[in-house]
Amino acid sequence: MAAPRPRPREITEEQLGFQPRRAVRWLNPGVLITTGAQSVMASIFGSYADKRELQATLGAGVHSHAEDGHWLDFVADLGDGFDATYSIASLLAAPELTVGGQTLPRGRVLVMGGDQVYPAASTEAYEDRSKGVYRAALPVAPPESPTLYALPGNHDWYDGLTTFLRVFGQGRPVGGWATAQSRSYFALELPHRWWLYAVDTQFDDYVDAPQLAYFRDAATALEEGDAVILCTSKPAWVPAGSGGPSTGYDTIEFFQREVIRPRGATVPLMLSGDKHHYVRYAERDGTGQRITCGLGGAYLASTHTLPRTLTLPPARSRVRAPSDQRRYDLAARYPGKTESEWLAAGIFRLPWRNPGFWALTGLLQTAMTLAVLYGVTGVGNPDRQGVFGQLAAWSPAAVAAVVLVFAGVAFARFDLPRTGRTNVLAGVLHAAGHLALSAGWAFAVRWLYRDVLPEGAAGDWLVFGFVVVVTPVVLGFLDAQLVALYLLVASRFGINSNEAFAGQGIEDHKGFLRLHIAGDGTLTVYPVRLSKVCRRWRANPDGAPTDPWLLPVERLRPELVEAPVRVPRDPQAAPPLT
Repeated sequence: MAAPRPRPREITEEQLGFQPRRAVRWLNPGVLITTGAQSVMASIFGSYADKRELQATLGAGVHSHAEDGHWLDFVADLGDGFDATYSIASLLAAPELTVGGQTLPRGRVLVMGGDQVYPAASTEAYEDRSKGVYRAALPVAPPESPTLYALPGNHDWYDGLTTFLRVFGQGRPVGGWATAQSRSYFALELPHRWWLYAVDTQFDDYVDAPQLAYFRDAATALEEGDAVILCTSKPAWVPAGSGGPSTGYDTIEFFQREVIRPRGATVPLMLSGDKHHYVRYAERDGTGQRITCGLGGAYLASTHTLPRTLTLPPARSRVRAPSDQRRYDLAARYPGKTESEWLAAGIFRLPWRNPGFWALTGLLQTAMTLAVLYGVTGVGNPDRQGVFGQLAAWSPAAVAAVVLVFAGVAFARFDLPRTGRTNVLAGVLHAAGHLALSAGWAFAVRWLYRDVLPEGAAGDWLVFGFVVVVTPVVLGFLDAQLVALYLLVASRFGINSNEAFAGQGIEDHKGFLRLHIAGDGTLTVYPVRLSKVCRRWRANPDGAPTDPWLLPVERLRPELVEAPVRVPRDPQAAPPLT
């Protein structure tokens, strides 16, 4: 075994063994282009070279934690900026936390629920944004060594799971956390007839045959009355249960029909990340819970447009013999509705938060202004008379306008939570706003040149300055603010809601779940929140081997999002206390 790395005395890459990274600027052009291209490539080639099918050659079985799994933790969407990710890692690594007047021991099992790295998977990204960060929080395994399991999200899939399997599937520890899985999915046996199944659905596609065979084999140990915590990489129950696409939830329903229900077991609790907020839907007149908790480190997401009620499985489900339909009501969310609405207005910080986006809008506005000026100056020009002359004069502006409209519609349809017509209308109006800004500025420049500025070289140079200097800076800023206004308004209708918060990159309001299984079979979920992450750290060179390498200068103050949520193993038991 390699000797442990010496405890760092300074917060440097050389001593830490990784580079603390700032949060991803999601609307910077380079990130948009790279991430978009990787997403397309992964979805195309993932269908032809599915790593899950290749994993059938890797040995796998049920991982037993029946003796030591009374406390377990769930965290998701964690591999982003250092401050937020390490703040949460520090809480997870602490021997115990005191929240809500209760002392909660560290989980003997840590489940990472997806997107362990941003913006895309690579060896360096995992080391800098998740593996190295968690190693710094718990450098050496304590006597009661915890075990870490990870479920891939879409960002983990962008390199076809290659790096994910190297990090989590080869038995190499992540700091003080041991790893035990060999595949991208796993089944855990927990105390008192509870189980945890983590299913890898790869872009909401399907459950591959080797994976289905693995869980069918694992389910032979299920008995009637057992309860399963089902972890998925996306909360597919939200769009499906509120009238949206049902594809993702059909996969979940199919899995329950094929694996869990034939054994007489139930799924009282589903957990997911992907959406960077905390949301709990509670079964009406029942005990089932559907919880999304993606607060592990990535930018905060909104909650104010969430549906109040879900109907599951949806009426449009394509799964044969689905389970009985049930209603789920929105029981809790973090941040709260009012706070989420206030936070949404912060999108007007877009130009400062994403300076590259400001530069992009400046270049686009300059190009559009020049195209319109080219058309305007064609009026009265003897070389451009007649229909064809005028068409030639306005063709650059027309082409730019068409491209802009298509881009606006594509952006509005990027994530389709609503009907296509609504998104198309939003995209057209968005493009029209940009065109109006360009045209208005071009005509203003033309008016200044003809009626205000002096004739001759002095006027020409002033116009040149307006077009080349003022346009990219001032019009670029106004154009970025126009995008911000669009995102603020459109998000109220469920369009581009994710982008409205991704553009802000809010690092505060983070959290995770701590779960406990009592002797009577009752599972209690403690949703832990951290309203403000730490942004200043100091080295801890003289700490014990298991102590974190870095300590917060600003005290971390964890709290409960809501009262503990109790989920009985027996679905016929009384409704949970919340």
